[in-house]
Amino acid sequence: MVTQEQRKRQLAREKFLRQQQRRTAARRKARVRNSVIASVLGVVLVGSLALYTSGVMKDDDKASASAETTPSAAPSSKAPDPCDKAAAGKVKTETWKKEPAMSIDKSAKYTMKLATTCGEIDIALKTSAAPHTVNSFDFLANKGFFDHTKCHRLTTNGIYVLQCGDPTGSGSGGPGYTIPDENLKDKSLKSNVYPAGTVAMANTGQAHTGGSQFFLVYQDSQLPPSYTPFGTISESGMKVLKKIAAAGESTGAGDGAPNATVVINKATVSKS
Repeated sequence: MVTQEQRKRQLAREKFLRQQQRRTAARRKARVRNSVIASVLGVVLVGSLALYTSGVMKDDDKASASAETTPSAAPSSKAPDPCDKAAAGKVKTETWKKEPAMSIDKSAKYTMKLATTCGEIDIALKTSAAPHTVNSFDFLANKGFFDHTKCHRLTTNGIYVLQCGDPTGSGSGGPGYTIPDENLKDKSLKSNVYPAGTVAMANTGQAHTGGSQFFLVYQDSQLPPSYTPFGTISESGMKVLKKIAAAGESTGAGDGAPNATVVINKATVSKS
């Protein structure tokens, strides 16, 4: 016969066993649940990582493709050439050994007209201040020296000029002779600035080395007073010059051949 004390102990053991079973079952359920959660998280993580990695690779591929295709991509198209087709004719190659004899009237007014493919550029010449230069241009224009020549250089950075007057188009051509520097103390040259509208002689950087090359200033330009200023461009001529400048130059570096096809069809010097 089971005593009351034994019965209490038996009930206590059964209670303990039930508690242990419940705890074991709870731990088992927890492990299963955690395992499932871990599995799900693992799938999500792996999936997300795969998507992320795939996305990155695609972006990298795009970037790589862009980097690879950029150098070989077609360059951006230039603005339309604002100038017309050049007149038929050939550049003359005649040169002379000596500066031409003085034949102009130093007290008279002279003008130079450049009939270019981009429009006419009229220039009032400073005859009395630069007689050797004006006389040389009168001589060369009468010989047709400038006809059919290209303006070979446009600067758009630092100084702002269109350079013309070289029959070779290389920047090294000339008439075979040189003329003296003149009018370097012109009142228009202030603080070493050649103002917009100035026409001046190009040279080699040495004194008295001007020939036939000249430049037209379309915007105030900081330059030492070493280049003979011998003319002033008309208002209508400035519009033509600015149209040429607006088309830019070929190198993109600010100094090169103009994008506009600037050809002097005919240069004329006239006494007014």
